[in-house]
Amino acid sequence: MDNSVASLVRELIAEVGQLFRQELRLARAETGEKLAQAQHGVIAIAVGLFIAFAALLILLQAVVIALAQIVPGWAASAIVAAAAAILAFILIRGGQSSLKLTNLAPTRTLDAMRRDRDMIREKVDADIKRVA
Repeated sequence: MDNSVASLVRELIAEVGQLFRQELRLARAETGEKLAQAQHGVIAIAVGLFIAFAALLILLQAVVIALAQIVPGWAASAIVAAAAAILAFILIRGGQSSLKLTNLAPTRTLDAMRRDRDMIREKVDADIKRVA
């Protein structure tokens, strides 16, 4: 009886170790994917910030341009700056949504680990019942 319990414990320890290594590999792969997603979000924010800077330049340029002859200078400047600001806002918000923590969490790994935990519990319970 002692040999069977020791054998079951050794088997369980070996399986848990192998499971842990597999989960670690999955976590590494998923983390790499999430880092790439975060990188895309950062790039979108950077592009949005660059366009926001361009909006400032457009605002300054609009003061000088001949649009002041068609509409009042302040109105031409305000229209061009508002359009550029709206575009910048859209890009920045898109980048921010890519960087939300819920989008970066390794959900597949967490789900797999929960399933594995439940499987281990079931196996331990079954082994205990079988030995007892």
